[in-house]
Amino acid sequence: MAVTPQPDEAFLREVDDAVRHDQLLSFWQVYGRWIVGAVAAVLIAFGGYLYWQHHYEQTSGEVAEKADALLKDMDAGQAPDPAVLATLEQAGQPGYRAIAALAKANAATRKGDIEGAAAQYGAMAADTSLAQSYRDLATVRQVALTFDKLTPQQVVDRLKPLAVAGEPWFGSAGEMVAIAYMKMRKPELAGVTFAAIAKDTGVPQTIRGRAAQMAGLLGVDVVGAVGN
Repeated sequence: MAVTPQPDEAFLREVDDAVRHDQLLSFWQVYGRWIVGAVAAVLIAFGGYLYWQHHYEQTSGEVAEKADALLKDMDAGQAPDPAVLATLEQAGQPGYRAIAALAKANAATRKGDIEGAAAQYGAMAADTSLAQSYRDLATVRQVALTFDKLTPQQVVDRLKPLAVAGEPWFGSAGEMVAIAYMKMRKPELAGVTFAAIAKDTGVPQTIRGRAAQMAGLLGVDVVGAVGN
């Protein structure tokens, strides 16, 4: 009587890894663009927070009122007033200039001028006269807009310094870094990164939820993390 060959443990592990990789690839093909889009969508709102963070450190008055009006227009999806933009761009305080730059980049994005918006964010990121928080915002936003045009290694190189637990951009930057690791076929690094995001209570709940799902697919247990 012939004996049915039994697959060894190494073979089973290879099969399991292949199936898991196919699952992750399918997930990225279906949800990848949505994830990057969601990351991009929340960043402009944080610009308002940065403005108010620095608001009382800067001169108040008419310029502050114009900056406030511009932020409201951005939040409502309206095109920025050219006269207001000009006033803020000529302001002596770097924070106001950053708000103007954010508004221009946001307007370009809404018009579909991704290349122009990315260039605007790149200029912000390189502007050493701006507070680091604004420059980091610009870096994350630029990478989100150009994610599909960058190599995974470029994404990691540019965002890894911001993808640190406790940092304000950990959720957005970390998520893109983890996706880049997946594309680089480094699931162990992606899993650890997703798990760290899921466990960080300072990260928005929506991002933590996605990260927990991805960590689970990658075999990293984060059960109960998102509910905390």
